[in-house]
Amino acid sequence: MAKPDVLISEVGPRDGLQNCAETMPLASKTAWIAAEAAAGVTEIEVGSFVSPKLLPQMADTADVVAFALTVPGLDVAVLVPNLKGARMAVEAGAHKITLPLSVSETHSLRNIRRTHDQVIEEAKAISDMLDELPEDQRPHFEGSLSTAFGCTLEGAIPEDLILRLATRLMEAGCDEVGLSDTTGYGDPASIKRLIRTVRGEVGAKNLTGVHLHNTRGLGLANALAAYEEGITTFDSSLGGLGGCPTAPGASGNIVTEDLVFMFESMGVNTGIDLDALMACREIVAKALPDEELYGFTPKAGLPLGFKGAPVPAAAE
Repeated sequence: MAKPDVLISEVGPRDGLQNCAETMPLASKTAWIAAEAAAGVTEIEVGSFVSPKLLPQMADTADVVAFALTVPGLDVAVLVPNLKGARMAVEAGAHKITLPLSVSETHSLRNIRRTHDQVIEEAKAISDMLDELPEDQRPHFEGSLSTAFGCTLEGAIPEDLILRLATRLMEAGCDEVGLSDTTGYGDPASIKRLIRTVRGEVGAKNLTGVHLHNTRGLGLANALAAYEEGITTFDSSLGGLGGCPTAPGASGNIVTEDLVFMFESMGVNTGIDLDALMACREIVAKALPDEELYGFTPKAGLPLGFKGAPVPAAAE
C-alpha cells in the first residue's frame, strides 16, 4: 500500500471523550474505531490508562485496545500519565504510548499531579521498562510537550524552558517529542517558530507531530503552518470533540473531517475516504446525543466533482 503524504491520528476516542459528560458505551467505541479504520484512518488514540475515578470515560481502555488490535492495519495509541499506566498499556498490547509533560508546571500538577522533575523520572522509568522488552514488543514512546504555546493558568511559557524539557525527555529515553497546543493559544507564526526552535534542539526526525486545538478558530491555519515546516503527523478529533478538563477555557480539537478536506483539496494525500469518514459521525451522534459535533465540511458537503488528492504511487 502506498504511504500517504501526511498521517492523520484520530484522538477522539481519548481526547474527545475525556471531556464529555456522558460515557460512551464500549460497543459504540468499537464501532467508531472500526468505521474510522475502514475509512482509511491508520492511527487512533483509543483511550488512556488513568484512574477510572478521575476519568470514568476511560475505564474500559484495556477492552478498547483489545478490540482495536484486531483491526487490520491499525496502529493503536494510548495516553499514559505514569509508569503504572505504561505497564498497563504494554500488557494490553498498545503500539504507541504518549506521556504528557506540561511545560506549564502549574498545569502539570493539576493534570497528572507531577512536577517537571517527577515527569522526567516517570519517563526514565518507562524507558527502562521498555528496554527490558524484546525489541519487537516495545511500543513507540512519545513525550508530549503540552501547553507549549501558552497556558490558561500561567500564560506564555519561556522558550528556554520548553527546549530544556524537550531535551530532557529525549535524554530520558523517549523516541520522539510532540508539540501540543493544549489551550489553543498558538497562531501560525508561533507554530512555525517553536517547531524550528525545538527541531534545532532535538533534531527534525525527533519532532514529527503536533496536537492542535481550535479554541480561537486557528486550528487549520496552525496545521497548515506546521505542514509548511515539515510536520507530517497531525492529531485531530472527529466532530471536534474534546478539550482539556484541567485547562479552563480550552475547547475542542481540530475537526478531523475539516483537516482531511483541507489537505485533500490541496493535493496532499491522507489516505482517507472523506465520505466514509463523515459517515462515522452518525455513530458518535447516536451514542452521545447531547454532545455538539462541529465541522464545516460535514455540514456543507463536498464540492461538486471533488475527487481529493491523487493516491501516491507505491514504492517499488
